[in-house]
Amino acid sequence: MSDQPLAYFITFRTYGTWLHGDDRGATDRRNRSWGEPHLTPDSERRNIAYSRLARPPVTFTPDHRRIVEAECHNQCVRRDWTLHAINARTEHVHLVVSADVPPERVMTALKAGSTSALRARGLWADKQGPWSRHGSTRYLWKESDVEAACLYVTEMQDTPKEVQR
Repeated sequence: MSDQPLAYFITFRTYGTWLHGDDRGATDRRNRSWGEPHLTPDSERRNIAYSRLARPPVTFTPDHRRIVEAECHNQCVRRDWTLHAINARTEHVHLVVSADVPPERVMTALKAGSTSALRARGLWADKQGPWSRHGSTRYLWKESDVEAACLYVTEMQDTPKEVQR
């Protein structure tokens, strides 16, 4: 097995759309390792987290989503990364990317490029970007893992998409 994964499965969310205590579960600084259970739903904790938001949660329109997808594709082409699959949703973005840099750098570049593209088209004027802090980065070591992640991204959301391989 190589010390370089075949690809990364990256997910990042829009600001304020998945808070601690959420019914879907969540992770925090003490509970975030792979395989650990999510935090249990806690409406009081979620309400406290919501009350601490600096601004309203961000939800993307179809135009936002199209621009984010196009800019992620452009960023990957410019950097010679392979974008296997992408699906920008109303509250998050899923990607499967092969790159010669750590997944955190990929995520940072894609978020920054997408924010710039949204601003350039007049769809994002807020001084702060539309994203929550960090996101999820999973290493994909086997071709079957890459295929499964691409299938999840393209077929297991509410709107199927074509695989971009």
